[in-house]
Amino acid sequence: MTDLHPFIAGLPKAELHVHHVGSASPRIVSELAARHPDSKVPTDPEALTDYFTFTDFAHFIEVYLSVVDLVRTPEDVRLLTFEVARDMARQNIRYAELTVTPYSSTRRGIDERAFMAAIEDARKAAEAEFGTVLRWCFDIPGEAGLEAAEETARLATADGVRPEGLVSFGLGGPEIGVPRPQFKPYFDRARAAGLHSVPHAGETTGPETVWDALRDLGAERIGHGTSSVRDPELLAHLAEHRIALEVCPTSNIATRAVAALDEHPIRAMADAGVLVTVNSDDPPMFGTDLNSEYAVAARLLDLDERGLAALAKNAVEASFLDPAGKRRLAAEIDTYTEGWLAR
Repeated sequence: MTDLHPFIAGLPKAELHVHHVGSASPRIVSELAARHPDSKVPTDPEALTDYFTFTDFAHFIEVYLSVVDLVRTPEDVRLLTFEVARDMARQNIRYAELTVTPYSSTRRGIDERAFMAAIEDARKAAEAEFGTVLRWCFDIPGEAGLEAAEETARLATADGVRPEGLVSFGLGGPEIGVPRPQFKPYFDRARAAGLHSVPHAGETTGPETVWDALRDLGAERIGHGTSSVRDPELLAHLAEHRIALEVCPTSNIATRAVAALDEHPIRAMADAGVLVTVNSDDPPMFGTDLNSEYAVAARLLDLDERGLAALAKNAVEASFLDPAGKRRLAAEIDTYTEGWLAR
């Protein structure tokens, strides 16, 4: 079998499901932990490997929130954001929609305008230095309830607060005990303000949660959607309406949402004609990155170089890039692939 890793490393890519704090590398997490020594997060990058070993999804949320607590100042926010972009650029990620949870920072005392200024300054600097285009998805941390939903909707829609790079509105955190329909009024407000709807659904619950996201939240893409394969009618609906699934294989194994990689339902999704995109979710926490996820997808879907290029173009199609930007990135993928195969 051809070693696809060199091809993947150079392949221009878009990423649609990747979390802001969850993208902090061990180097950045240890630096933030050293800044805030009252945290229980290890300051030794090597010790973070054990710290980021999860027993179940609830334990993952607990650890994730401990890292969130390290981001306490606008300077922390700016450092994190810029360094995440640097790591993306190293993987030839040309465009990324980064999921940001502003409520987690504003409730910890960071001024909302200072927070927005920090992410925007980092976004613009990263695009100028690395050529990687960042856009934001503001998501509700579901475990924090309707207070968090109200605050997130306000920050996402208020004039003078909403950042220029914001394109979408999401919902993350645990699904069990956090029904999707209660968030409908907040998604209605965000959609009325021109934002796209991209909630997590069907990761640790059944396909009905995905239906709720579609019916009540107007979902245009689904974060994870792992359990969709249990419902043929749902798969057919997703395929017919080109509603993409943001699939994160290694994440699903790490959080025990899927028992083993060979049992991952990504092939069933693709075989049903669903628009499948591959993403890294919280890459350093799961010991992965987007290049590694493409290698996993190549194995699970039996892809060659052209198949991987088609997968990369799925993400471009499902993104919220403007039409001209989509054409440019798709053409870049094609040019790279044809050049590679002509060697």
